[in-house]
Amino acid sequence: LQREPGALDACLTEIGRAHGADHRLDRAVRDLFTELADLEGAEGRARRLAERLAVVLQGSLLVRHAPPAVADAFCASRLGGDHGGTFGTLLGGLDLASVVERARPLS
Repeated sequence: LQREPGALDACLTEIGRAHGADHRLDRAVRDLFTELADLEGAEGRARRLAERLAVVLQGSLLVRHAPPAVADAFCASRLGGDHGGTFGTLLGGLDLASVVERARPLS
């Protein structure tokens, strides 16, 4: 953040373009801004900040450019807060068949 301050601004601008598209993403953005507001000791939290920034940026891009089923599954599994740390722990209600179908190679 200190070496490339423009990079943070660019990421935050990109993230802001998805405002209002998904409530879980909006909450994650608010949490990220709260964490970025206090950069005291940021060196010790650098990996956590980088991870949060990357995941929120991914969510922002997906809700704007991916099929809704993909964006919904990502936001539920990475931003929703109601998931476990292992595969297969998501709650029901996601259109996972569409996600799998999209991931299949065209033949």
